[in-house]
Amino acid sequence: MAAIPRLHRQLALRLWLAVVAAVTVTTLLLGWMWRLQWEHERAQRPGREVVVRNAAGEVLGQAPAQRMRGTQGPEFVVPLNSGEVLTIQLPRPPRTPGTRSDPFGPMQSLGGFVALLVALAVAVALGAYPIVRRLTQRLEALQRGVERWGAGDLSARLPVQGRDEVAFLARRFNAAADRVQSLLVAHKTLLANASHELRSPLARIRMGLALLDGAADPAAQRREIERNITELDELVDEILLASRLDLADPTDAAALGPREEVDLLGLVAEECARTGATLAVADGLPPAVLPGHPRLLRRLVRNLLENARRHGLRDGDPASVTVALEPQPAGGPLTAWVLSVSDHGPGVPEALRERIFEPFFRLPGASEREGGVGLGLSLVRTIARRHGGDACCEVSPAGGARFVVRLPVFAHRLP
Repeated sequence: MAAIPRLHRQLALRLWLAVVAAVTVTTLLLGWMWRLQWEHERAQRPGREVVVRNAAGEVLGQAPAQRMRGTQGPEFVVPLNSGEVLTIQLPRPPRTPGTRSDPFGPMQSLGGFVALLVALAVAVALGAYPIVRRLTQRLEALQRGVERWGAGDLSARLPVQGRDEVAFLARRFNAAADRVQSLLVAHKTLLANASHELRSPLARIRMGLALLDGAADPAAQRREIERNITELDELVDEILLASRLDLADPTDAAALGPREEVDLLGLVAEECARTGATLAVADGLPPAVLPGHPRLLRRLVRNLLENARRHGLRDGDPASVTVALEPQPAGGPLTAWVLSVSDHGPGVPEALRERIFEPFFRLPGASEREGGVGLGLSLVRTIARRHGGDACCEVSPAGGARFVVRLPVFAHRLP
């Protein structure tokens, strides 16, 4: 499963932060404008205390504001030094909206306030547009790429920009598109190669049937026809198995049927007894049991032995093929089993040790009379990888080729 993007990479969080930033800026701007309005009004208010002086500037009396009457201005009751009481009432300063002395006059009316809000909304929209447009452009690019791919252009890929959900979606789509394209190419290659390989045994069968009536040894001719039919049957079986493995979802453990505990050592011993190969195992091995598909693992071992029989026998002796099964690591906690098949053939050139695992690939000079169509080793690697392992080709210490398959032992046990 792909990792979930971190919080700072999430598209939803980025949009939320953009909205919060826009609202915060708008709030600060409104607060600043209202503060200027308040300071402007405060500057026009009368003082809270009145002082009465005579012509000479002498203080005759002073008093703070007493009360406010309705919409009238403040009222001062000033006791004079002579004992008289003087009442002074000041008018409320005029506030005429739109005058030059009131720069915030438009805000005093409802229409002016609405106009201010509209102006701020427009400013916020203009500021947020580049962010939103950038995101929508990326989504539009995704849409165009998906439409091209859906229209049949399997080479179409989506641009990956950033590290958010949109980029994550583009990466996952590209991976899926690569998988689909590789499957289609593999199937086309499989069909083309299979149609070519099927011609040889069919042609030999047709020729054998035509010569059967006039053959000097009809029994030998029938055996040759039966051999070709067996080869044709094995070819069809391997093609069907290769197609099934390609179509099965690698992430679905049950795509090839339920797994069960497989006695790998017993399975290898049975196949060695069938072909006459030599089984070399150390004494005191722990139980070679791992979860897997018995039919597929048997096909893996059988293909390795059949490949060694065709190309690696010494003087035609089946016992010259050596099969070994070893735990890994040696002397430590068991993590995997290593199966190796060594022969005494000409070996595989180093430059071709990876290509021999490609479907329908034969080594230069390989004869069709030796049997096989180039699918056996490809199935070996595919089956090994379906079990979490892998297969490779090495040089055998005794000469020839040595094919090594590593099959991990999973920590859990199947019910």
